[in-house]
Amino acid sequence: MSEMGLNGEEVRRQNLAHLVRLLHREGPTSRSRLTEATGLNRSTIADLVGELSRRGVVEEQAPTGAHRVGRPSLVVRTRGNWMAIAVNPEIDAVTFGAVALNGVVIARERIEVAGAPTPEATARMINEQIELWKAGPLADARLVGIGIAVPGLVRTHDGLVRNAPHLGWHDVPLRDIVSELTQLPTVIDNDATLGLVAEHLFGAAKGVAHVVYLNGGASGIGGGIVVHGLPVRGASGYAGEFGQNRPGILADADRRAPNGVLEDEVSRARLLSVAGLSSADEPTLAHVLTHAIGDAAGDEIARQRRILATALANAVNVLDPQVVVLGGFLATLASTDTVGLATLVRSHAMNEIGDDFELRVAGLGEDRLLIGAAEAAFAPLLSDPAALASEL
Repeated sequence: MSEMGLNGEEVRRQNLAHLVRLLHREGPTSRSRLTEATGLNRSTIADLVGELSRRGVVEEQAPTGAHRVGRPSLVVRTRGNWMAIAVNPEIDAVTFGAVALNGVVIARERIEVAGAPTPEATARMINEQIELWKAGPLADARLVGIGIAVPGLVRTHDGLVRNAPHLGWHDVPLRDIVSELTQLPTVIDNDATLGLVAEHLFGAAKGVAHVVYLNGGASGIGGGIVVHGLPVRGASGYAGEFGQNRPGILADADRRAPNGVLEDEVSRARLLSVAGLSSADEPTLAHVLTHAIGDAAGDEIARQRRILATALANAVNVLDPQVVVLGGFLATLASTDTVGLATLVRSHAMNEIGDDFELRVAGLGEDRLLIGAAEAAFAPLLSDPAALASEL
């Protein structure tokens, strides 16, 4: 519906939502900048900011370090007590984050597990972690909901995990299981899809119109695509499963999994093995591999980079992205020599296409999946802050 077809209250709700989204994505912003960005007049901005402030969604403060003559424009920012719980269940650990509306991860916990957790065990762990945080860092929080980044195929409209093969989950109504136990709104999506959302809004792909993103985790490799600034989900919502493609392996000596797919060859488990670790979070694995002594780690990193380069070249040839972003252990593989990996990708890609892309590691590091999951949980607040703020 066009704005001409909206009544005054609907227009006001849209304007309130627009302001909150701007503050959420851009951070603290002056009233004058909000006026410029929205095209609304100063009195309307003052009125909208006043309402959001009364509802406890935003707060105003004088700008720090201002030395201009005259009265400076007040800076508006989202209040830090609006929180989402973000969760990433994996085969070796479940990671939790409490993410504020300003994008800051104020609490994080990684609980290692002996084997892949069941959906019911995951729900119990989520509930227990929330209760623990309510007695500490979330004592004054206004929880909007839970976002869960699952390494598998997720039917987003009803939160059904169709297939998370490494976790052993098939047709699991995870949204309903978690929301019933926690009594909080819950959103489920693929982990790589949420990682892409986070990197596109706040990280290495911010402001980029054409992006290919690959995420490397304990369960394998997933990915996502942005075209003309919009995420591409595919007919069933499962686009981006780069890890299930069969890469080109130029040397037989590089092959480890006969007839294997990309995630069989480019593997976090293989990196853990040469690093002498049974389990590790992303920073620990990156640190150990960076400082590994001996040829085994270096040889395995080089082998995986060679195979990864062929897979990335295929993606570049097909999708012609401006930027390719690598997260998780793939970022570790790239970080040993990002320029060298990009050069290797270009050697396999069409010259005219390969010349134009840029290879980047995820800007949000290990927080990318948590921030992406939180973004999904924040969606109702960002769409209608007036309504949700009245309920909570």
